[in-house]
Amino acid sequence: MRPPPFELEDPDINVSSLIDMVFLLLSYFLVSASLIRSEADLGIRLPGMVAQAQTVDMADEQIIEVRETGRVVLNGLEYDTPESTELPQLVQVLIRYRMASAAAKSEPMVTLQPDDKTRHQRVVDVMNACARAGIRNVTFAAGGD
Repeated sequence: MRPPPFELEDPDINVSSLIDMVFLLLSYFLVSASLIRSEADLGIRLPGMVAQAQTVDMADEQIIEVRETGRVVLNGLEYDTPESTELPQLVQVLIRYRMASAAAKSEPMVTLQPDDKTRHQRVVDVMNACARAGIRNVTFAAGGD
């Protein structure tokens, strides 16, 4: 007896999942491409610098004295009370100094000059005030009397 003839079947390729994937990718790229705006389309005007009528002589370095009693003295003026740990007046002056230094295109520098018997916590308070004002260039000088 002869075996029945072998019949070849045409293989079926299921392309429905491939078509679904192509449409999903197409829709993703269409949606994401429409969200991007070019920088030229953004209407941004940057602030400019105002020229000064007179030049302002600014000291390159500010010296902050920290007295034994806890008083903080900058340029001969006392700021805040000895009990104040946040030193808001000193922070405001240092922020103005930093902004003036930035306008003059120089680096703001602060030198701390504590007395020999000044409490360490008070020096840390002044350093924190410098950090809140955004001044990173802080050095120490030899102690006072």
